[in-house]
Amino acid sequence: MLVNRRTVRIEWGDCDAANIVFYPRYFAMFDASTHALFEKAGWLKRDLIRQFDIVGYPMVDTRAKFMVPSTFGDDIVIETTISAIRTSSFDVLHKVLKPAPEGEVLAIEGYETRVWVGPHPDDPKRLKSRPIPQEVIRRLSEG
Repeated sequence: MLVNRRTVRIEWGDCDAANIVFYPRYFAMFDASTHALFEKAGWLKRDLIRQFDIVGYPMVDTRAKFMVPSTFGDDIVIETTISAIRTSSFDVLHKVLKPAPEGEVLAIEGYETRVWVGPHPDDPKRLKSRPIPQEVIRRLSEG
C-alpha cells in the first residue's frame, strides 16, 4: 500500500496543562494526514470531489492507542497508509513515531474507517455511500 510520512512539530497550542498533546489534537493531525496520503496518490481533496462527483470520505469510526506522550517542541512523524479497502469504505492506519536514541519509537497508533460518499439520489441533503473507483484503489494500493 501507498505510505505517506509527514513531520509535524508539536506547538504550544497542541498541549494541555500537563504539557503533553491534548488527545483530540492527534485526531486533527490524523485527518490532515489522510488528506496528505490522497495528495501523494495524486489528488487534492477538492480534485477528488470534482473528478468523482463525491461529497468526500467522512470518518465513521476512529480510535487510538497512546504509548509515548509528545510535548511542546517535539517533532513527530506521522506515517499513514490504507490498511483495508472494501467496496465503499476503507481503513486508515496512522503510526506516530518519535525520534529516540535507538531510532524511531512507536508513540501512537491511530485508526480510522472512512466511507466514500456522494449526495443521496433521492435527497441531496443526505449522503449515500458509493463504490470506491478502481483508479483510486489502484493508486492507494501502489507502494
